[in-house]
Amino acid sequence: MKLRYLILLSILAIAIGSASSAADRPNILWLSCEDISPHLNCYGYPNATTPNLNAFAKEGVRYTHAFVTAGVCAPCRSAIITGMYQTSIGTQHMRCSAKLPDHVRPFTNWLREAGYYCTNNSKQDYQFKTPSGTWDVSSGKAHWKNRPIDKPFFAVFNYTGCHESGIASEGKYKTVTKGLKPHDRDVVVKSLPPYYPDTPIVRDDWGRYYDVITAMDRWVAEKLKELDDSGLADDTIVIYWSDHGVGLPRAKRWLYDSGMQVPLIVRIPEKFRFDDQGKPGQVSDQLVSLIDLGPTVLNLAGVEVPSHMQGQAFLGPKTPSPRDYVYGARDRMDERYDIIRAVRDRRFKYIRNYEPFKTYYQYMNTPEKGRLMREIRRVEALSDISPGVARFLEPTKSKEELYDTDADPHEMRNLADDPKFAAELKRMRQAHLDWVLETRDLGLVPEAEINARQAKLGSAWAILSNPDAGDLVSKLRDAASLSLEGPEAAAKMIEILTDDDATVRYWACVGLGNNAKEIPASQKEKAAVGLRACLKGESENVRVAAARALCHMDLAKEALPVLVEVLDNGSQWARVHAANVLDEINAQARPVIAAMKRNKAYRKGLVAEGKYTVRVLNRALNELEGTNNTVK
Repeated sequence: MKLRYLILLSILAIAIGSASSAADRPNILWLSCEDISPHLNCYGYPNATTPNLNAFAKEGVRYTHAFVTAGVCAPCRSAIITGMYQTSIGTQHMRCSAKLPDHVRPFTNWLREAGYYCTNNSKQDYQFKTPSGTWDVSSGKAHWKNRPIDKPFFAVFNYTGCHESGIASEGKYKTVTKGLKPHDRDVVVKSLPPYYPDTPIVRDDWGRYYDVITAMDRWVAEKLKELDDSGLADDTIVIYWSDHGVGLPRAKRWLYDSGMQVPLIVRIPEKFRFDDQGKPGQVSDQLVSLIDLGPTVLNLAGVEVPSHMQGQAFLGPKTPSPRDYVYGARDRMDERYDIIRAVRDRRFKYIRNYEPFKTYYQYMNTPEKGRLMREIRRVEALSDISPGVARFLEPTKSKEELYDTDADPHEMRNLADDPKFAAELKRMRQAHLDWVLETRDLGLVPEAEINARQAKLGSAWAILSNPDAGDLVSKLRDAASLSLEGPEAAAKMIEILTDDDATVRYWACVGLGNNAKEIPASQKEKAAVGLRACLKGESENVRVAAARALCHMDLAKEALPVLVEVLDNGSQWARVHAANVLDEINAQARPVIAAMKRNKAYRKGLVAEGKYTVRVLNRALNELEGTNNTVK
């Protein structure tokens, strides 16, 4: 009996010691949601019904300048989980599949090695195969309650009810908002942005947006109550955030603040605060990028932040100087390419459009099915649109955009050509150009070329970061910038048509295509000769870009066979590229309608390829033939 008593005491002492050890390190709980900007009552929107987040904000720190790295979920989530820009690791294109280098892993790998129990409930969507060791459990049943008693936890819960589908789908909207009083549509319209038409349908969608936010607020309360009921609230840091902005046009998928700015609230128990961090009721205007979340969690947990991470900790014992800028990138969104980059400080936003020849609202199958986008198209057809709506229906974009977000929070007045802001434009432009080099921006490498090179090199990251890459990223940046300079740069563009690297030749083709009608007569034949040579190269993207340029030089007869050949036999993303060019050249594509029709079919086993190619070709054929066919 005495021996059993001693054994029991020993076991109890070990359990108490283990529990104490776990409590010495903070538990960390993430409450993430989808597709909302900071339209919360505590962020100054009095008509938003968010009592639980209001109370939570009074217990923690509310960040007023938190931003994501893209206006859409999967690229953002890849950056958040790795602490690396999506454009550095090749996860920038929506629904791509990147290969990570060995040294880049989800940050939870280091947490788990440090003894944390890590769970994810349940969305991943990282655009790469999740490496083993990332989570203890990742599923709809994952929960911190299932942890071993001796381990602190890091737990993620993600709310999907405020996703854009919660607005667009009648069934989902009713399910999500069941039991809630709807917001008065005539009241919430006071916050309706000027780039939307004020119609009953738009008012209802905007009201639905507020309604699903209230549903999310109810969910936050449930998760916080679980923590309180367990007695672990004083041992747990809670971080609440959204994966990007409003799930509506000109917000989701965009790099304006409507797509990039998100709510971020952090509650830190007193025993885990450092210096003045985390005092209840604080409001911070520190610039934070959600790429910083992973390094911040590691820092709060006492785990060294790996040196390769591009995010930086903004809380904890070892915090670097606050950011001067946050950065954003837009690349392929579903079936459409539109390379855009953004730089933001506390006041100014700079945007560079690398494909200004494209309209803001390219036709994308998914958003076009939404009620709000359909309403925009309806008022457009009636020519009954306000200047704010009309701007985003223009056929082309400015090469550069600059906004004073203090004076112009909806980013409607482009100051890039205003001499009063020349110094700000130059500063922000340089910040972007420096970032391209520092982060080795893979978004300037066309997508089919990324896939081909990562197959050889083992990862997308290695394309611009392996020892043999040399100064390729500098050449690529300069060639992409040159493509924006206009017909006076034609001679330089023609010169780099023969560059050793296909990615540089690609941008020369793009630039010549952009300026085809204005190229000086003395340069036109040289340009045509160089482009014809590019039609025969190995790079699919270069062939397609050269064909596009020749079409804009009224030489479609030479170019169309190349576009058809890529469409019939090309790799996945080269086919999407070729389909987009055929859509762009309008009536010039008529001679190859038969080829377009035979490719307007889903290819077995290639869901993304079939879906995106089919979507573009369906739209192009509808325009050419006056039909109104729909596809998935």
